[in-house]
Amino acid sequence: MSMILFAFVVRVRDGLPLSASTDFEHNKELQERKHELRTISKAMARFPDRGTVKGQQLNIYFISSEGVSYMTVCHCSLPIAKAFCFLEDLRWEFTACFSSNVVSLAARPYPFLEFDSTIQKLKQQYNQSGGPSLEVTLAEVQDDLKIHPPQVVTLEEVELSNGIANGHLELEPVSAPGILSLVLNIVCASLNLIRGVHLFENTFQDDYESIWNVVAFLLAFISCLLPPVCCDCPVQLLPARSEERLAVDLSHFCCFSLHLPNPLPQTSGQDQ
Repeated sequence: MSMILFAFVVRVRDGLPLSASTDFEHNKELQERKHELRTISKAMARFPDRGTVKGQQLNIYFISSEGVSYMTVCHCSLPIAKAFCFLEDLRWEFTACFSSNVVSLAARPYPFLEFDSTIQKLKQQYNQSGGPSLEVTLAEVQDDLKIHPPQVVTLEEVELSNGIANGHLELEPVSAPGILSLVLNIVCASLNLIRGVHLFENTFQDDYESIWNVVAFLLAFISCLLPPVCCDCPVQLLPARSEERLAVDLSHFCCFSLHLPNPLPQTSGQDQ
């Protein structure tokens, strides 16, 4: 049974894939781990130089050095020291073949596919012999892991890091005061719409004598639908909370409506 199933080399700066081992196994969990591994590689600059992502039967291990990250998917029964020893050997082999300048100038994915043969030999060595040929190397890695244990990374941290990197902020759930504020703003907007309807009716009945009141109302209504430039009330233009985002347009509508004159004309005694 193979302990080391997949190896992946990426550039830390932008997550560009540099090389990967040939996939000979096609079980479902391995495909899921490979997908997670590519997701992690996109946010590698935000993670420590050494970490693990635990799964059901397969774990992900990674180390980063000199702008390059080395990642692998291993069976959970493989000791952590041997997994990181494999990554250290992979790092030495890669740096011996490619300089940092060549890596930084890479512009397309997988520019070093020829390194796959080296990865396969290294995997075969670990899967058949159970570890590196030099036990001193394994002992050094074990001691280093005791002093500096790898950070356990969760998929939630990976998704959050990718969201921040792409400019998407996590929205907070709507609170009870936020819901109340939204309801009150909807009520205010409804009342102002009713005032507008009465304004239209009275204007048409009075032979368009109050047509400028209608124009003022329409201008205020259109202004509240557009991005506000200035407003008398202190409203955030880019609210951070979801309830503020839902209520901000209605709040502007209420602010404009408060400055309108009374749209209902005064009725004379003859009209009564």
